[in-house]
Formats: sequence, C-alpha cells, structure tokens
Amino acid sequence: MLNKNSGRAIMGSWHFVGICGIGMSALAQFAAALGIKVSGSDRALENPENEALKTMLQAQGIQLFAQDGSRFASGSCPVDALVYSTAIEEGNPEFAAAGSVRRIHRAAALKMLIQERCVSGKPSIAVAGSCGKTSTTALIAEALCNMQIQSECVNGGMIHAFAQGVYPGNYHPGSDALIFEADESDKSLLEFHPDYALVLNIGTDHYPKAELVEMFAQFVNQAQKGAILLDEVYELLKDKINPALPVITFGSSSAAGIKVNAYHCGNGKSFAAFNDQVLPLPAPGWHTALNVAAAAAVMMQMQIPFDRALEAALRTRGVARRFDFKGRTAAGAAVYDDYAHNPEKVANILKTAQDLAGADGRVLAFFQPHGYGPFGFMAGELGRNLQKLLRKQDVFYLAEPYYAGGTSSFSPHAADVLQQWHALAPDLPVYLAPDRAALKQLLLSQAGKKDLILIMGARDNTLAIFAADLAGC
Repeated sequence: MLNKNSGRAIMGSWHFVGICGIGMSALAQFAAALGIKVSGSDRALENPENEALKTMLQAQGIQLFAQDGSRFASGSCPVDALVYSTAIEEGNPEFAAAGSVRRIHRAAALKMLIQERCVSGKPSIAVAGSCGKTSTTALIAEALCNMQIQSECVNGGMIHAFAQGVYPGNYHPGSDALIFEADESDKSLLEFHPDYALVLNIGTDHYPKAELVEMFAQFVNQAQKGAILLDEVYELLKDKINPALPVITFGSSSAAGIKVNAYHCGNGKSFAAFNDQVLPLPAPGWHTALNVAAAAAVMMQMQIPFDRALEAALRTRGVARRFDFKGRTAAGAAVYDDYAHNPEKVANILKTAQDLAGADGRVLAFFQPHGYGPFGFMAGELGRNLQKLLRKQDVFYLAEPYYAGGTSSFSPHAADVLQQWHALAPDLPVYLAPDRAALKQLLLSQAGKKDLILIMGARDNTLAIFAADLAGC
C-alpha cells in the first residue's frame, strides 16, 4: 500500500499534455490499464521519430490530438482531469483551452494510480537515485518476470523484453507486483510511500548535496516494509532514517549486504564478483554490476533467496538507449547510444566506453544536454568529470542544449561553457559540435576500427536515429 489512509480518487477521463514524452506515455498507458478513458497531445506528435509510439498508444485506445486545445473543442467528450509535468509552461494552449478542468501534476497522478492499483495489497517498489533509475527499474521488473512473478512496471525507458504487441516497452501489465521510478528532479519522489524504497546513489544534478540527503532520507522513511541502499548512500543517511526499518545494502565495501567488486572486461564481455562469485554481466559497465546487485537486494527484501534473485537479474535484456550497441561504421568503429544526461551518468558511460575501446582505441563522444536549465546547473561538475576521465586520444563534442519548446532562459550556451572549461584546462579535448550533418562526416572520418563512437543525451528521440544512421555508414 502506498498510503493506507488514501481514498479512491480515480476519475473517468484524463488528458495528458506532452504524451509523447517517455515518462508521460508510460503514465498514460498505466491509466488506460486502470480503465480510465485516456487522451493526449504533444508538440511533436507528427514527428517521424514518434510514429511507432503514436501507433501503439492508439492501439491501446488512447486518443491523440495536436497540442492546440482541440481536445477541448465544443461538442467533445468531457475531460475530468488534465495531467501535466513541470516541463509544461503556463502559456501552453492546452491549459488555456481546458479552462476550469482540474489539473493534476504527473507525480500526483502516478500516486493516485498506484494507490488504486495497490489498494488490495499488491506490493510496490519505488526506485530512486540521481542516475540509474530506469535501468534498475527494468532489471527488477524483468527479473521478477523471469521467476514467473508477473510485474507491472511504469518506467522512463523502453524495456526490450516488454516491447511487444501494442506496448512500446515503458509500461508492462502484471498482477503480482508494481515497480516504478520515483523522481528527485522535482522532489516528486516524496509523494510516495512504497512498500520497498531503493536509493541507487546521490549525486549532483538538480539540488545541492545536503538538500538531496534530506530529501532521500525522508523518502526512505516513508517506506512501509524495507529499504535498499547503496553502501555509500547508507553512510550518508544512516543517522536520519528509522532504525526499525529493515535495510539491505549493496556496494563495494566489505560491510555491504551484497558485496560487488572485481569488475573487468575481456573478449567483448564484462564480469563482476557478487559476494565473491564472478559472473558475466548482461551489459558492460561497473554501474551495471551495481544495478544488478540493487535488483537482487530488492528481491531479497521480498524474501526471494539471493542465488535465485541474482540469477534472474543477470538474465535480463536491458533498456533501449542504455549503452545500446547500434552497429559498426564502414571503417569498423563501434557505435553506442545512451540516455546519459547528468555528470554522474556521463562519467559512468564514458568509463564503460573507454574500457571497451581499450588502451589502443579512442572514444569519440557526442553529448547534447537535455535543457538549458539542467545544463547550467551541471556544467561545472561535468567539466570537472571530463578533466578526470578524458584521455589524450579521446574526443568529446558538446552540442547546444536541446530545446523542446516553451519558456527557456536559453543560457548557458555550449560555446560559453566550453570557454570556461578551456580556461581551467586548455588541453581538454572538448570541442563545440557542428550541426548533425557535419558532425556525421567528422565522426566517420575520424573513427577507425579500434575506436568507439558514443552518442549521449536525453529527451531528444532523434539521437537514437542519429546513432543508427552512423552505424549504417
């Protein structure tokens, strides 16, 4: 149960603003599965990259409209609630056309749906942290399904195992447990009182570290049955959380409940030791080893034996745009695509790419920040991470932040941030990215057989298409 005192608040018809967003489309499918009449609109509804998603949503009975207020035209079926996210500006035409229709923030809508779904005692698992939420949510949900525990999952990415039929993969129906992401970016994770609360890490993305610690501590204390914490997170929170709450830790310290170490790559595969047992990972990266351990720890809290939980977690297929191998260029360079969008995630993925490329290979990375506001907040730490990580042979191309429409400061610009980075580290191999066509030619001319091209960024669905295009050349 998410809130034992909550009443039923599900209404007949909901309209989702920005329904092509990865999180909003998952939420819309969840609502439709609960019997709510769902419609939605999006600025990019007719963009080619959204065609497959659009077709699947419609196949689920979800009506789609241009984001021009036409859903609320005279004679249309009534709407009981308008669901929106923090990214939707007050001047959006849907708000104006909806008039007095009740507005529900995305997080509040998710809370209401989870309360409705879990009212009979269905266990809920909330996955939180500065990075890795989507991959780990997918790991838990798919691992449970591998053990014939049918998991319902609301996720911020397209899970390969769940992308079938009318479902694109970011929502999966299931009767035995509910797994979902809890977002710290707008503090909406505090809306939830899950049975099990998982915190993967605490990094700098949207708030100062001290503020994040207080927020995550409150989130953990709202768990009903247990918490699962990275060992480093536990050290930060241990004096702030309820001592009666059962906690399982995971990480590289000797005190961790699930100890992870000995990560290495060899012959195109990655390995790690879990409680001293060396096993192949489902995907490259130290972060993957930690995510697998986190998933196994969650299942241990659910009274599933460690060996069974670990085996099921290692037998998963992952999420689209999470270090996705797209193929090779004509010259033989490997091309990978990733959703990395904050300093911690960019650092994790760069290190993973370097491990795969090896000492003789180069990483040619392209990064597009997912908005001007987030870029301004993370620019300093991102620059410091690049100074520590980039090798002399690597190249990092920085693009202007992605603009999805609405209000924006349009600051800082990529060129201004590059100037600041180079003032502190003149030899840093970071450059301003040209337009996509020119960048394509540049990457293809530079990358050889031993090199790895890495495309990174969030929100912009064309990044995956760009990566696939590079791999097809």
